[in-house]
Amino acid sequence: MAYKLLSVLSTIALAQAAVIVPGASWTDTEGNVIQAHGGGFLKVDSTYYWFGEDKVLDSTLFHAVSCYTSTDLETWTRQNDALTPISGTMISTSDVVERPKVIFNSKNSEYVMWFHSDTSNYGAAMVGVATAKTPCGPYTYKSSWKPLGSDSRDEGLFLDDDGTAYLLYASDNNQDFKISMLDANYYNVTEQVSVLTGATLEAPGVVKRDDIYYLIASHTSGWDPNPNKVFTASSLAGPWSAQVDIAPEDTNTYYSQNAYDMLLGTNGIYMGDRWDVSALGSSTYIWFPLSWTSGLPVIVEADVWSVDLAAGTYTIATGTTYEAESGTLGGSSELLTDSSYSGGEAVGYLGNGGTLTLNNILGIGEAQWISLYYANGDSTWRNTTLSVNGGANVVIQQPSSGGGHVIQSVPVKVTLKNGANILTFSSGQANYAGDLDKIIVYTTT
Repeated sequence: MAYKLLSVLSTIALAQAAVIVPGASWTDTEGNVIQAHGGGFLKVDSTYYWFGEDKVLDSTLFHAVSCYTSTDLETWTRQNDALTPISGTMISTSDVVERPKVIFNSKNSEYVMWFHSDTSNYGAAMVGVATAKTPCGPYTYKSSWKPLGSDSRDEGLFLDDDGTAYLLYASDNNQDFKISMLDANYYNVTEQVSVLTGATLEAPGVVKRDDIYYLIASHTSGWDPNPNKVFTASSLAGPWSAQVDIAPEDTNTYYSQNAYDMLLGTNGIYMGDRWDVSALGSSTYIWFPLSWTSGLPVIVEADVWSVDLAAGTYTIATGTTYEAESGTLGGSSELLTDSSYSGGEAVGYLGNGGTLTLNNILGIGEAQWISLYYANGDSTWRNTTLSVNGGANVVIQQPSSGGGHVIQSVPVKVTLKNGANILTFSSGQANYAGDLDKIIVYTTT
């Protein structure tokens, strides 16, 4: 399922960058927006393959399963499409193909893709399977069906250390969550090994760390986000623990939904989607470090960060913070006070005549990431404009933050001159923007 994405209409996206910026519009090495939603990942030697839904047509209907490659998880090159529509089958342009996941079958020297296969009204609730001899294929479609005769919608795959593979899937009209073992070829399921009755889970992923299985999944809430959870077990057969939040509950997993989870040394990476149902191709990716410091995986919020794959570590960039209340309020904007704000204050009633100007924002003479920390208690999105040194306004989307006193951040990349800069927010917009708490300016690009 899905949620509305943060789109930064004016930004220079993450093209050939050495950083990960959750919520930004990421581009590949050709400068095109990465289309790999609901993605799955596979490592072959030193290369990572990212498979996902190509939503360039802004439709739920099948266009292609894309395939991207990277050696650092930060710079991605698009390869040939892994799977494309076939008329008269369950993967036609009138059907739905979602959440592609690929694993390698060493017995057959074959790559096997599983995906959610459905009709346009999501009434079929099937899995689909395709195979190839190379990671990006193209894949040969085999068939679609209901595993063990039951519904399957959002799904994932898990390949255990002994080569046994498992299907993870939302079943029984999304009421129950099931785990079933695959056959030796990875073409079909053979038996159900676990069911979480009444769990209403979707968007699943499993990682195994120190012989413990961690199931990360969201609940079902249509296109709106919800607090993603983690369950633990010493066996995929269970019993599974009670659910625990992987992020502060009121943030709705920082307005995202799980797609895939990957270990990184003793840590991990949460790889989620921030969906935009009105423009699916503009949906962005929300990747965060996962830390086991507390004993369970917890998202580490990071505006700008990077990975060192060889060391199995991550580094979170630091920036310079500028409090909104230190700026010049204009028009109908007002100073707000609440303990949830950094420093206890923020600026509200921006837009519709209210503005905020921040002076002496230090730049390095090139494009830089800026994170806007804001609150938007509406269930719908707001946006704010930003002008740098009197230049043209750019528009930054602000999804619901989860409450009027819940603070989240959104990124924008703008060019700052070397030295002092002037940033003006919410000028020339008729609608209200989110309340602005602070901004952080980063020099890591």
